[in-house]
Amino acid sequence: MEISDIQHLHTQVLWAAFAVSIAFGLIAQRTHFCTMGAVSDIVNMGDWTRMRMWGMAVGVAMVAFHTMAWLGWIDPAQTIYAGGRVIWLSALVGGALFGFGMVLGSGCGSKTLVRIGAGSLKSLVVFFVMGVAAFATLRGLTAVLRVNTVDRVAFDLSPGSSVVAWLAQAQGWAPAETGLWLGGAVGLALVGWALLGTGFRTDANNWLAGLGIGATVAAMWWVTGRLGFVAEHPDTLEAVYLATNSGRMESLTFTAPMAYTLDWLIYFSDSSKVLTLAVVSVLGVVAGAWLYAVATRTFRWEGFRSTQDTALHLVGALCMGVGGVTAMGCTVGQGLSGLSTLSLTSVFAVVGILAGAVGGLRFQMWLLERE
Repeated sequence: MEISDIQHLHTQVLWAAFAVSIAFGLIAQRTHFCTMGAVSDIVNMGDWTRMRMWGMAVGVAMVAFHTMAWLGWIDPAQTIYAGGRVIWLSALVGGALFGFGMVLGSGCGSKTLVRIGAGSLKSLVVFFVMGVAAFATLRGLTAVLRVNTVDRVAFDLSPGSSVVAWLAQAQGWAPAETGLWLGGAVGLALVGWALLGTGFRTDANNWLAGLGIGATVAAMWWVTGRLGFVAEHPDTLEAVYLATNSGRMESLTFTAPMAYTLDWLIYFSDSSKVLTLAVVSVLGVVAGAWLYAVATRTFRWEGFRSTQDTALHLVGALCMGVGGVTAMGCTVGQGLSGLSTLSLTSVFAVVGILAGAVGGLRFQMWLLERE
């Protein structure tokens, strides 16, 4: 493969990722898919419908991921979640911080982008603050704090943090077949649990959210792991995954990508700052939500209601930026993409996110009672 072919393929990967992200934004805007909203519905009303949407999406993504791995289309060992070091404390602490912040910020990273597309100016403020906080936790002041504290507490799991890889080695089974039956069993169980919900099956939006969001996560795995994979780059003679920031196979996630998007915008004239999957996924989700809002005439400008509302959103954005990077992902990055690989670190992160969200909702109730 020549350099010109690599450049052409790089462009194809970016356009494909942009299209998948637009689909995510459209579906999320139409169906009100939101992890924070799902937790809020359970805590405040005992309604599990949106959590069942989330469960179905995880199940669909999980089945698709391990089916593609079994077919040999992608290599699970090359995901950003496949490392052998399980940073359980970072996942728990970062997840809890993110979960608490997403309640104060009126939604997680993906919901923030969807709300921007629908006209929310306060979500635009959340985006900038969250992006700066995420960048600082990747490379700045809070990065030093993260590396020297919670990241030090971990344990090694050979041959990787995926439950599939560990089980296959422990039992002497083939990893691809192990992933197919384990991922298939857990994924189908999640889909089945979602469909058991009273009235869930009768609402088309529930099906669209569960199947559609899960499919976008799986599609992004295919885009980076299949379409964007080059077995031998002509310059380095090494295998490479095109257009990803990590140099590995990636799927949808939105905390670190917000930081990468700000970095790309600020240093746009720097030739070394090129478009990546992370940047186009952020732009694609906003574009998808905007297209749906305009098409259905639901686009509305929204601003802060009060000083307290502003302060809560700023604190929430800060918590999400720091927490999302510390946990190595958000409700989509760890909750959908990470869980689809059956990563043990993702399980810790999701537990932290859910606990933090419940804490954030309790805090909001306390504020209302005090007022």
